[in-house]
Amino acid sequence: MIGLASQHGRPLQPGDRVRLLSPASPPSLDNVERCVRIFESWGLHVEIGAHAFKRHGFLAGTDAERLDDLNAALRDPGVRAIFATTGGKGSYRIADRLDFDAAKRNRPVLVGFSDITALHLALWRWCRLPGLHGPLASWSETIVDSASVAALRDALMTLETVVVAARNSEETRVLTTSGRATGPLVGGNLDTLAITAGWALPNLHGAILLIEGANMGLGHIDRQLTMLRKSGLLDGLAGVAVGQFTGCSRHEAWGAEDVLREHLEPLGVPILGGLPIGHGQSPRTVPIGCHADLVADVGLLTVAAIGMAHQL
Repeated sequence: MIGLASQHGRPLQPGDRVRLLSPASPPSLDNVERCVRIFESWGLHVEIGAHAFKRHGFLAGTDAERLDDLNAALRDPGVRAIFATTGGKGSYRIADRLDFDAAKRNRPVLVGFSDITALHLALWRWCRLPGLHGPLASWSETIVDSASVAALRDALMTLETVVVAARNSEETRVLTTSGRATGPLVGGNLDTLAITAGWALPNLHGAILLIEGANMGLGHIDRQLTMLRKSGLLDGLAGVAVGQFTGCSRHEAWGAEDVLREHLEPLGVPILGGLPIGHGQSPRTVPIGCHADLVADVGLLTVAAIGMAHQL
């Protein structure tokens, strides 16, 4: 059941404190420093987590170190936003051990995507805390262009509704059906959604599911969607918003869009493909956990600002 509720939120303002953390894999120092300069040019006061540049195998520090950084930010009432420096792997290892009481109390905005989807899902499931599916704070300028950066700033620092138009150039555009769906936008990276099934994935009944992916084999996509469907976790969806599936393998004439179609169309809900959300070129930022309106026939996804979220 979906109901309206006001959130904490005013948009971020110059002088607000934000903190950069590495909940997953280690970032590039140079790229993080460049992003810090951009955030500072917006008037934000930028802090860096104590273990943000640690290395522990493929992780940015041990689970305890990464969790300490996250919980320290959640517990600090002056931290208005938390930026993940990178994705990769590892957020799912700590997502169930966040200080959810502090998150409910202080309600910072988490910004990130890819592996950070695990944190978005956990914070939504246990706190109804919305976040931003947006660029990681070590982004490549060859992928995240000036339009993407402007979209991130607008999503953080205004109360303007976020409107994302499907692009015909995106391979998933062919998945678009017809119809309209409304509900909270929940989801993110397909790989991480599957990892969280059964423990952090929230109830999706009445929600618009957002999915995107990168560097996935067709069998990988097929296995994950088979598990999600057959477990009943996709029952009751209002609609599906499909972002970028970049660098995925092909088999003869088959691509990711063909596997996605076989699993999504039987759900019988409106599907909007071709959204520039994910790992591809010039991605857009969208609020997660906020009320959305998906209109497949005109190729638009409209999402309420982070401070005006609806709740399940």
